Amino acid sequence: MMQTEPEDLAALPLTQLRACPHCDALYRLPTVRPRERAVCQRCGLVLMAPRARAFTRIVALSACALILLAVALFTPFLDLSAAGLHSDASIWDAAMAFSDGIMVPLSIAVAAFIIVIPALRLALIVYTVFPLIGGGAPAPHAARAFRIADDLRPWSMAEIFVIGVAVALVKIAGMASVTPGIAFWTFGVLVIVLIWQESFVDREQIWSALDAARPDRGQAPA
Repeated sequence: MMQTEPEDLAALPLTQLRACPHCDALYRLPTVRPRERAVCQRCGLVLMAPRARAFTRIVALSACALILLAVALFTPFLDLSAAGLHSDASIWDAAMAFSDGIMVPLSIAVAAFIIVIPALRLALIVYTVFPLIGGGAPAPHAARAFRIADDLRPWSMAEIFVIGVAVALVKIAGMASVTPGIAFWTFGVLVIVLIWQESFVDREQIWSALDAARPDRGQAPA
């Protein structure tokens, strides 16, 4: 991606300009084909990296992640046995473990970060991207929905939860017998699916499709 001279930028409409979100370098929006990348010349940040059939794959992987999250939510996550006592817990049980007294805010935060926000973000992405498959018109308020999904990205902490569980398992392995349940493996697959889904999400590609698919701008290619 080549940087445009300042006097040239002034003559371009805003829809043809893009600023690097890291260093604010301003560029003319190029045509980037699937498997190509547009990189900021100043800081090296990848600005655009469209993928072939990305919208179809994003929707499929997002729907898969929602199903995995639903399965993991209510099936046993860990089975603990120690001194003749036996206990199993689901992810929902873990989120509600601090739901009494002054620990209620902690319980709400855990439920939000590992359940509510990931599910909401996936649903918003499906709502935004699904109508764009095949060049369709965007759903009502799709731009707002995608903006919210993008804002929620740092607060979706399913991956952090898995890391925390792994650390906890190491600490308690010598005190109790720990058997991973269905939800444990489901959640592990969920994290892989989320990472895979994120690899297809090119924000510039989605924003361009939302803009181009408006009724007054014509139809965008899928």
